[in-house]
Amino acid sequence: MSKKTIIVFSGDYDKVMAAFIIANGALAMDDEVAMFFTFWGISALRKPKAPTGIAAGKSLLQKAFSSMMAKGPERLGLSKMNFLGAGPALMKKVMKAENAMTVAQLIDSARELGVKMTVCGMSMDILGIKMEELIDGLELSGVAAMLGDAEESDVTLFI
Repeated sequence: MSKKTIIVFSGDYDKVMAAFIIANGALAMDDEVAMFFTFWGISALRKPKAPTGIAAGKSLLQKAFSSMMAKGPERLGLSKMNFLGAGPALMKKVMKAENAMTVAQLIDSARELGVKMTVCGMSMDILGIKMEELIDGLELSGVAAMLGDAEESDVTLFI
């Protein structure tokens, strides 16, 4: 069995979708997959509604960062042709017509197939994101753990 490591830095819908399509493909081939989410990529893992009282203990800048970041995969913008926010809706319409999975469905599929998803603790601290704001089943880690996964992998992607 081979191993793939995918570092998800981007918070763009199309790039996150590509990361999860690759992850699901590798998992379907019985490869082991580790995904490391850092900075804007963490947005894809946020719950659509933050738990109440989550702002406690955040600095003003952390509150600003976390409030401006998308909350969940279906609220991410496109990297190109965003059209002032209309682009994602147009993309989703075409995807539905073509029976393509949404990013949320791709995330669920990857989780069911056993992807290891870790989140960068330093990025979370900087951006004011707390584990309670993220979907369940994630591991908190750092660069050393990601580098360990990458060192064991035959393929490492930065998206």
